This record gives sequence, structure tokens and C-alpha cells, in this order.
Amino acid sequence: MKKFLLTLVALVGIAFAGSAQKTEITVGYGGYTQMDATDMHDGWDGVNTAWGGLTVGVNFRVTPRLWVGPTYTFSSTTTKGGSHHSNIAYHVIMLNGRYTYYRNSIVDLYAHAAVGADISHMQPRGGDAYNKGYFAFQISPLGAQVSLNRSVSMFGELGFGAQGLVQVGLRLGL
Repeated sequence: MKKFLLTLVALVGIAFAGSAQKTEITVGYGGYTQMDATDMHDGWDGVNTAWGGLTVGVNFRVTPRLWVGPTYTFSSTTTKGGSHHSNIAYHVIMLNGRYTYYRNSIVDLYAHAAVGADISHMQPRGGDAYNKGYFAFQISPLGAQVSLNRSVSMFGELGFGAQGLVQVGLRLGL
């Protein structure tokens, strides 16, 4: 069943990418991620708040109002000091969708949603490193994008998930 669903998602993705009218690269930073708010660190005690999340992605315009594409988000944290001071690295891969619901000559307002997986790379002191997988998501009902020129835009989003509670960044149209 998993292989069938993955094959179906891949075929739909290829179909959408084949009809894509435009491509953009996205780079953003988000603060207070899903990894901070939920236990995505295998139940470890004394985990500090992460510094946020850095996201890089590629989006393809499927229709004039709909964009889809993959993203990679990285974040990391440590545990509180002491003899067992350890590190955790979060690697998040998600499939994103963005729908523009209002547009004028200055700003685009949109909603953004994503689903995927987080791979928490646990690095305990005095032990072997290991990985733990978790479900990752992003829901941002309010996003705004302002074009700086024909190919560069800046954006800001409010929502919750692996890419952050508040996310800001740039998009470069290709």
C-alpha cells in the first residue's frame, strides 16, 4: 500500500511539474518551529529551544494561483549542560502547496500548507548517534508576498509547523 501511494504521489508530482508555467527558488527563516513545540527529540529531558529553522525549496506554478514543490528545513538544538550535554539536528523534507487568494499590484495574499517527515538526528554524549522519524507539517493561513522586481520577491507568513510560527524570506523567479 505504501509503495502504491508513493508511486501515485510521484506520478501526480511529475504531471504537475510537466505543466508548470514558472519556477521559483525560496529561502526563508522561521522562528519557533514544530520541533520546539512538540516532542520530536525521542523524549530527551532538558532540551533547549532551537534557534529556528532555515528552509530552502523549489516551487512550480501549476495554475495562476497554485504553486507546489518540495522544501528542506534544517534546525538544531542542544540539551542543557552537564556531563550528558548532547546535540540534536532536525532535517525536515516536505511537499508544499501555496494558494493565492488575493492579488493586487502591490501584494499577494496566500495560504500555505505542507506535509512531510522530520528526521531527528540524535547525538548523545557517550553513546552512538541515531535517527528518529516524525511526521512534519506546516499550516500558514496568512502569507503575504511583495515583488521587489520582476524576479525577486520577499514574503512573510504566520502559521505553525516545522518551518516556523513566523517565517520570512525571499523568492527568486527563474
